[in-house]
Amino acid sequence: MSEPIIALVSVGLISIACQFLAYKIKLPAILPLLIAGIIVGPVTGIINADLLFGDLLFPIVSLSVAIILFEGSLTLKFKDLSGHGSMVRNLCTVGALITWVIAAPVAHYALDMSWQMAFLFGAIVTVTGPTVIVPMLRTVRPSTKIANILRWEGIVIDPIGALLAVLVFEYIVSTQDALSHTLFAFAKTISVGVIFGALSGYLMGIVLRNNWIPHYLVNTAVLTLMLGAFEGSNMIAHESGLLTVTIMGMWLANMKRVEVDDILEFKETLSVLLISGLFILLASRIELSAMLNLGWGSVIILLVIMFVARPISVFISSLGTNLSWRELALLSWIAPRGIVAAAVSALFALKLEALNYAQVELLVPLVFLVIITTVVIQSLTSVHVAKILGQRAPAPYGFLIFGGGLFSRLFAKELIAQDVTVRVADTNWESIRLARMDNIPTYYGNPMSEHAERSLDLSLYGTVLVISPYKQLNPLVTYHFEHALGKGAVLGLTVNEPQKRASHQVSESYAAKLCLFNEDVTYAKLAGYATKGGTIKTTRLSDEFSYEDYEKEYQKRSIRLCAIEPNGKVRMFTSLKNIQPKSDWRIVSLITEDKIAEVSQPTFDKNNLPS
Repeated sequence: MSEPIIALVSVGLISIACQFLAYKIKLPAILPLLIAGIIVGPVTGIINADLLFGDLLFPIVSLSVAIILFEGSLTLKFKDLSGHGSMVRNLCTVGALITWVIAAPVAHYALDMSWQMAFLFGAIVTVTGPTVIVPMLRTVRPSTKIANILRWEGIVIDPIGALLAVLVFEYIVSTQDALSHTLFAFAKTISVGVIFGALSGYLMGIVLRNNWIPHYLVNTAVLTLMLGAFEGSNMIAHESGLLTVTIMGMWLANMKRVEVDDILEFKETLSVLLISGLFILLASRIELSAMLNLGWGSVIILLVIMFVARPISVFISSLGTNLSWRELALLSWIAPRGIVAAAVSALFALKLEALNYAQVELLVPLVFLVIITTVVIQSLTSVHVAKILGQRAPAPYGFLIFGGGLFSRLFAKELIAQDVTVRVADTNWESIRLARMDNIPTYYGNPMSEHAERSLDLSLYGTVLVISPYKQLNPLVTYHFEHALGKGAVLGLTVNEPQKRASHQVSESYAAKLCLFNEDVTYAKLAGYATKGGTIKTTRLSDEFSYEDYEKEYQKRSIRLCAIEPNGKVRMFTSLKNIQPKSDWRIVSLITEDKIAEVSQPTFDKNNLPS
């Protein structure tokens, strides 16, 4: 096997290992990726990105950044802004300019950089980026409002920051009438990016809406056509492609009757691969000596960017909004720099080196120092800052119960009594009315509807329990929420069909999800037991009354429903795996006066809920 192939395979293996490590330690993946890139690059010299890719390195970086921005923009739905569009708009315009005009003079005086290099650096560090914001939001769990603002800012500001850097670069390299040249380049780039992006998004939406492309080719076609639009835009106006793909993705995401879920899933997988590889490759090009030689001036720059420029830009951007000071404080603290800053700095440094510009060797080390510092400090502290400010949402350990029958209402009431977050959803008004009379939080309507997407906050719920009599709707609800919350996040009751003909059975993939309580417990049985006077009871285990004692006491007249650990985490009994609840656990069961028909021993899947 040749050395380039070994190097490429090594980058892939290292990137997966870093992503897995980040998942386990609950930190943004950029942190282990950067460390790994530095280790395999300047520390050990195992990987040399320039030697590995040669002249193809930066075309690959450019196309990869385009894919990452397109994937991110596909998630930008205008309805998510919920009245906070002005804050996002201000952060991406006024806020970016404030960061630029503060960072540039500080870089000039602290490191004695030329004004040209200082303003180019200031433009590059205006971007945050979804590659670091989105993983950090998963860990920090801020309010939905703050999460949407940060996510929109991270995606929208990337092409804007890149465009600002392009304009500064054009000003630096222009030999005649620099101001008029820059203004013309700005107008041309903006016009081409917006028009070409909107037109490409509209035409792609028409193609998808009318199913003109075979389903198995959709993902490949969208990716290829998006890259074609990116490069075509760049050919018309230099560096307008990033704006084009961002507008294109936003147009598709908000176009009526255009489904982008499958495309988004494919692009998200591809983006994870590209982000991982890019961070390792770009970090491997860092010269540690150059970073260390920056001196104390770089520390001043970092402090000003984090503690002066960002808070000022957030405060001024918030004028006229209803955000509280606590929300503004959290917005001020979470602003890590990501892949676009790394890629743009490396790209312009290469071009300026070819033109023999002085001090260009300071650009990449300084940008990477900002990336590393902001990611490390904010990754390690943002959870604590959010807690102190009271802006951290509770862990998603709650339950959304689809089906508002008598059993569901009894179960929900008992869970609420045990301090568990629960909401019952049903399309039947009578069920919802009775649930509300019991003070149970409800959602009246189809939980898969667009209205539910706007008004049903899923951040509180880690698991959906399908306990309804709607046999045709149950599978749709199951797959809808499994896509939204992840594999294993939806549990349903067995259908236990007496009909054994293969043509009348549910699919194996769906049957595998029908494991709630145990394989013999159907909706009809639960409804019958509840109607005949069955009660939901919670029993606390102790050293004197163990789980074995509990089984002897209740096995013949109970169905075990869930177990609650001492830390409050709830785990549903299922037909998949066995557990042994310990002392101080609470067991919630359906208890009847009469002996329950023989059923399989209920078992328990310890992986039901997201950790």
